[in-house]
Amino acid sequence: MISKIEINKSIIIKNHKTANNFVNSFPSLDSLSIDEVVERIINLNKGINKFWKSAKGWAPIEAAELLTKSRLDWQVSLSYCLKKWIKEPEIEMSDGSLILSWANLGSLVEGTMKLFLSVYCKDYNKDVEVIKRKEKIQSPDILMLEKLRQFFKKRIWDDGWDSWTQNIQNRRNAIHSFKSRNIGTKAEFEKEVRQYLKMLRYINYRLPYPDEIYEPQEI
Repeated sequence: MISKIEINKSIIIKNHKTANNFVNSFPSLDSLSIDEVVERIINLNKGINKFWKSAKGWAPIEAAELLTKSRLDWQVSLSYCLKKWIKEPEIEMSDGSLILSWANLGSLVEGTMKLFLSVYCKDYNKDVEVIKRKEKIQSPDILMLEKLRQFFKKRIWDDGWDSWTQNIQNRRNAIHSFKSRNIGTKAEFEKEVRQYLKMLRYINYRLPYPDEIYEPQEI
């Protein structure tokens, strides 16, 4: 059980390794259908929304206030939207659908990262790498994915997770592009959806819950 912690280098390294070990303790996701993977994503985000939207009395005041006004329910809705893309046959999937599918997944990744920093916002505000603009601390809920990625790379996880996040970011950004950009394939998208489930497991494991009965479950 991870208790309320301050984000500092030694604790982050320890918890990162522990969280990675936790994620790697699961059987390979290749044994699950993509439909079941999406159902597990939905269940985890539903559980996260249920607990953290009403975490007053458990989370620090700053975190509780930030999470109360956050749209974690949209994370749930976006999780359901993944079903749309996995149902489309690859041969029939248009470039537009593929671009939108990456935007869907990218939004989920960004929201999950914001959730983590929002829960630990008190520690984030004190961190030496806290993100500022014109000397004013930027709240986690307004950060763009690039700023989030840079902070996570420095303070939260390793290069492996950063490389994965950057790949999702690059594919997601195709929605803003007019010139040609690599948007991958449906098979690659489904592979990254599986990896997002791993990311959710990783982040959820590192969040502090008062008791195991409150922890979101994927099945």
